[in-house]
Amino acid sequence: MNSPLIFRASFRTGITLKGIDGLLEAIGGVLLWFIKPEQLGTTLQEIFEHELLRDPHDILARHLLHTSEKIAQSDALFASIFLLSHGLVKALLSVLLWMNKLWAYPLAIVVFSAFAVFGMYRYMHTHATLLIVIAVFDLLIVYLTWEEYGVERKKRAAGKK
Repeated sequence: MNSPLIFRASFRTGITLKGIDGLLEAIGGVLLWFIKPEQLGTTLQEIFEHELLRDPHDILARHLLHTSEKIAQSDALFASIFLLSHGLVKALLSVLLWMNKLWAYPLAIVVFSAFAVFGMYRYMHTHATLLIVIAVFDLLIVYLTWEEYGVERKKRAAGKK
């Protein structure tokens, strides 16, 4: 397999993951809008109780429970609006990139770069390692989007000649 195909497959996989993540965030924002934060923590505890008994070090279960505790201590309305807007932006940009909308590439580069910067800013306050992982993933998507944008521009320029 040659390099351009690897980049394209990686780009498509990355924006698909971004889109799925965005949808999950948006769903979480909607749920948070309607479910009290304390109720969310109790529900997640019940859902993951069996998993944590089996594996007390389960990263996903621990992260979700920790996040629900933090949300319970914060402004639920703000968290809901943040998750909903952040998630919808990611999902929409992912769809636009899948549709090869040329104007969406630079927009996605700016937005995903901003998400990475914000993640690093939040890391400075929370020291949550997951924020670094997400920021690195955002920057990887920025790089792949930049590369794909160059390929798409060249294709369109060659098609107009």
